[in-house]
Amino acid sequence: MSNDLIDRVRRNHALEHATIHVLSEQHKGFSAQGNSTPNGFNLNIYGPVSTDDVVKSVEEAFQRLHAGESRLAVHPNCGTVLLTMASMATLSAIAVFGLEQRRQKRTTLNISVFLGALPSTILAVTIALIVARPIGITLQDKFTVDGDLADMRVTSIRKVRPSLVTRIFQLLLGQARSDEVNAYKIETVG
Repeated sequence: MSNDLIDRVRRNHALEHATIHVLSEQHKGFSAQGNSTPNGFNLNIYGPVSTDDVVKSVEEAFQRLHAGESRLAVHPNCGTVLLTMASMATLSAIAVFGLEQRRQKRTTLNISVFLGALPSTILAVTIALIVARPIGITLQDKFTVDGDLADMRVTSIRKVRPSLVTRIFQLLLGQARSDEVNAYKIETVG
């Protein structure tokens, strides 16, 4: 039972990404954010994209995934990639600060440890961010998306009222001044 739910989330996650890729091919100057569930996905569009374009993009993404364009399932700005990058950067910073603390024989992180570790920490975090992106993309491809939609079908695509989370992402994505914020619920079965 739980494997079936996970598989459905992974397929919906793939369709979510594919939809954003298709929209990106047709539109410039917008941002998108989504989240997937076993029953479909929510898609938030920040910018001048019509409801008709969203519907057409979901349908085209679905067809292209079914035709074997599995590369559309992976998106470089997915939360999986961002989480991998943040985790690796954080762990590298903690490690460097810990090594400097040990080198200075200090029991706490003080200004001396901080300043002594800062150049190496910046370098370690930079390297971690560079290395983490392809690792995050690989993790996404292997574990959080599945471009093989199997018997999945789209049952509805409808515009919904933007949620508080949608508005928070509006600020985070730098779209605070845009009045063009639309939220959609895409439902699937299978």
